[in-house]
Amino acid sequence: MSTQTSACKMVTTRTLSDMKQRGEKISMLTAYDYSMARILDVAGIDVILVGDSAANVMAGYQTTLPMTLDHMIYHAASVVRGVERALVVVDLPFGTYQGNSKEALCSAVRIMKETSANAVKLEGGVEVIESVKRILSAGIPVMGHLGLTPQSINKFGTYAVRAKDENEAKTLEENALLLEDAGCFSVVVEKIPAKLGKKIAERLTIPVIGIGGGGGVDGQVLVVHDMLGINNEFSPRFLRRYSNLYDIMSDAVRGYVADVKSGDFPNENEEY
Repeated sequence: MSTQTSACKMVTTRTLSDMKQRGEKISMLTAYDYSMARILDVAGIDVILVGDSAANVMAGYQTTLPMTLDHMIYHAASVVRGVERALVVVDLPFGTYQGNSKEALCSAVRIMKETSANAVKLEGGVEVIESVKRILSAGIPVMGHLGLTPQSINKFGTYAVRAKDENEAKTLEENALLLEDAGCFSVVVEKIPAKLGKKIAERLTIPVIGIGGGGGVDGQVLVVHDMLGINNEFSPRFLRRYSNLYDIMSDAVRGYVADVKSGDFPNENEEY
C-alpha cells in the first residue's frame, strides 16, 4: 500500500492488525495538545498516545502519578480536535483502574465519551486483568503496557531495564499472552531486552509496540518532547533525537527579546 493511499484513510485497530500481518512497522508518538497533534497527524504518524507522561513534560512532575482523570480528559480532547487520520489512544492515569474494575470501566467510559478518542491504555498484566476485561466488555479497545511501568515506580524503585532475569522474562511473556487472550488490540513493552521483545512480538498475533524494546517488535513509540529535543535533560539509551528544538526555540526567544529591547520589533511593516 502506498503512503499516499494509506494517508487518506483513518487508522483503526484493524489497520494496526493488518500492518502487523504484512510486516509494516507501526509509528507512534505522544501528544498532549491540539497544535502538536495536528503536526504529527499531517506528518503521517499512525498512532498518537495521549500519555500520562504529560505529568513530566507538560507539568514538571517527577513521576506520572499526579495525573488525574480530568487532566487526561483535557489533554485528550485537545489532541482529538487536531487529528483526522491517526488512532488516538489515551492513558488511564494512576488510581483509576487498579484494584477496582467498576471504577476502571467508569474511567474508560468518561474518556471515550468526553474526548472522542479511539482507545485507552493501561499498565500491568494479571493484576489488572479484571479491569481490562470489564473495559473490553463495553466495546472499548484496550492497549496493554508491560515491562517498565512508570505508574509502579514506587514499587520498582528504579527505571532500570526490566525482565533481564529468566523468571521475570517468563512472567512478562505470560502477561503479554494473557492480555492478548483477554482481547487487547496491542501491547506496549517498555525497557526490556531486545531478544525478549522480539520473542513476544513473534508469539503474539496482536501488534507489540516498543519503547526501549528493541527493533524486533512491530512498532515504536517515543515521547515527542524527547524525540524533538525540546526536553534535553532525558537521554536514555533507547532515545534517538531527531531535532534539537530546545536550542532552536531558545535562540528564537533570545532574538525576540533583543529586538523588543532595541526597539527593532515591531518595524514599520509590522504596524497598522
